[in-house]
Amino acid sequence: MKNDLSFDVVVIGGGHAGCEAAAASARLGVNTALFTHNIETIGEMSCNPAIGGLGKGHLVREIDALDGVMGDVADKSGIQFRLLNRSRGPAVRGPRTQSDRALYRKFMQEKLINYCNLSIFSDPVVKFIFNNNAINGFKTKEGKKVSCNKLILTTGTFLNGLIHIGDERTPAGRYDEKPSTGLSEQLSKYDFKIGRLKTGTPPRLDARTINFENLEEQFADDDPYFFSFLTKKNLNKQVSCRMTYTNEKVHKIIEKNLAKSAMYSGNIKGVGPRYCPSIEDKIVKF
Repeated sequence: MKNDLSFDVVVIGGGHAGCEAAAASARLGVNTALFTHNIETIGEMSCNPAIGGLGKGHLVREIDALDGVMGDVADKSGIQFRLLNRSRGPAVRGPRTQSDRALYRKFMQEKLINYCNLSIFSDPVVKFIFNNNAINGFKTKEGKKVSCNKLILTTGTFLNGLIHIGDERTPAGRYDEKPSTGLSEQLSKYDFKIGRLKTGTPPRLDARTINFENLEEQFADDDPYFFSFLTKKNLNKQVSCRMTYTNEKVHKIIEKNLAKSAMYSGNIKGVGPRYCPSIEDKIVKF
């Protein structure tokens, strides 16, 4: 059958974890494939266009020490480098960069598409193929039959994904992108425990509608702290962040409309141990 394919390792999901897993496998010299919904959204940074921060910046440095790809791509796309807690001791400092989303996506895709031993496919997985109690392949939406020795799932928020906007709920992985429902049905069928990864994504603001003169300016560091050991210089013009603050009037509006929030309407049933609180959660708790 012409659609039959075979790989040593297959990674399902093209988010941050999937990119690293696929690249790590390919670096070992084994024949590797990455299956994702859409090659054009690899490296999309849909939740937050930033890399690193307290705790997380250390992790990116460790990924780079293992020859991973995130640190290099973050450095190439960074438009505001800051070392958080610079005034404190080294143990609590955290490198962070705000990235240009288009640049991060561009450099990540270029890196992976040209990676040795790695093939990338835009084709959702819909059915596993079992050999006794082990998964040794799968079928895709386009009809490909793929066999593999090892299968790595990095499905993130796409697995049976659901987006909450106020009291509206829409099945999706990212906005306007379909969730991975066939795969979640397969996992449930074979008694895998299915949970949810939750992330809170702030609304995008049009810079043309904001009076930046009234906002507090936060500059990039003059001596940027890079993520990759290979990075020697800044590639992009550095930009400032701007900070604003809420007040009692804003708090009262939020309190009055808590029932419309996904967090407090009952639509979201649980919160994991690592959660970036939404503004309404901050008002209620703090």
